Amino acid sequence: MTPDPAATLQRSSDLTRFILAPNPGPMSLDGTNSYVLAAPGSPGAVVVDPGPDDETHLLALARAGAVELVLITHRHADHTAGSARLHELTGAPVRAADPAHCHGGGAPLLDGEVVRAAGLDLTVLATPGHTSDSVCFHLPGDGPDGSVLTGDTILGRGTTMLDYPDGTLGDYLATLDRLEAMAPATVLPAHGPVLPALAEVVRGYRTHRHERLAQIREALDRLGRDASVGDVADAVYSDVGPSVRRAAEMSVAAQLHYLREESGNAGAHRGNGRV
Repeated sequence: MTPDPAATLQRSSDLTRFILAPNPGPMSLDGTNSYVLAAPGSPGAVVVDPGPDDETHLLALARAGAVELVLITHRHADHTAGSARLHELTGAPVRAADPAHCHGGGAPLLDGEVVRAAGLDLTVLATPGHTSDSVCFHLPGDGPDGSVLTGDTILGRGTTMLDYPDGTLGDYLATLDRLEAMAPATVLPAHGPVLPALAEVVRGYRTHRHERLAQIREALDRLGRDASVGDVADAVYSDVGPSVRRAAEMSVAAQLHYLREESGNAGAHRGNGRV
């Protein structure tokens, strides 16, 4: 098999490197960032989000170090499809919050758990919203301010979609509050470039969500409170192309559920700065 020149390790922070998976697209941006973590001098490595079932990509990850453990941020196939094969290549157990994505005896991840591997301590953070099983990994020793591997909860470019009904806006807003407390940590996203200052990025995400909620309230005022997801998406996401229309409709569905079920009716919080 001829090596793919793109399947090379790139430095992303003091303790992490990544290999960009060959799966670019409207939802995956440039592709999935599959991270390889290791303490200085450690022969072992931890892989986070193996990405698609692409043999060249997975072989590159397997050769990046003596892989001790594979971690998954959430269930979507652009993060998990290659995990069983990477276990076959390395023997490393695969751990995720959802037991369906654990392999090789890997136990499900628990909120607040400290995972020790490759000379590192990683803290598991339950961060539902994008999906119900989304987790992030905090690396407190990664540089002066630490880092957080955010999966799809925070992207390096743009904003994440909510995979409703599995992911909900109420959960996502609570997750943003939790991540904001991580303050200046570096953002290591599963798609897009590395970003500084997690808290600043979170505040931008929250502002965007509130602006969309305001737009949806306005659309409901015009269309009626029982307006369909499709009609609201036409009004609020009129500028999106066909390739991301389904994501826009899921986002609308999540926001309508939030306004109608999670925080009362569409007018209940008008004027409240939090929504």
